[in-house]
Amino acid sequence: MDLNHLHFHVKDVAATASYYEKWFGFREHVCHGEILFLRNADGFDLALAPDAEGSDFPTWFHFGFRLGSAAEVRDLHGRMTVERALVRPLHEDSDYVWFRCADPDGHAIEVYWE
Repeated sequence: MDLNHLHFHVKDVAATASYYEKWFGFREHVCHGEILFLRNADGFDLALAPDAEGSDFPTWFHFGFRLGSAAEVRDLHGRMTVERALVRPLHEDSDYVWFRCADPDGHAIEVYWE
C-alpha cells in the first residue's frame, strides 16, 4: 500500500498549480468539481481545492521531495534562489543535503537527498 495523494486548500489554484508544475514536475491530471488534481511521474497526486482562507497547518508541518543526488538538490536550490522563490539556505552534511522552501500559500516543503 502506497501513500498516493495530498489534499490542500489553497487561495489561488492556478498559482499553486503553476508552482508545483515549475519546480516539482507535476502536471494537470483531472478536475473533480472545483478540485484540481496534479500528478507527477511517480503517480503521486496533489489535490488543490480553492479556499479563500487557505490551509492552516502547525508550524512544524512540512512535506518533502527526495531527489536523486546532492547535485540535484543544489541545482534546484540555485534555480529557485535566482528566480526569487521563497527558499531558505542550503544545508550540507556528508550524507544529507537539504533546504526548505514554501509554496504560494506558505506550505513548508523540504527538498533533500540522503
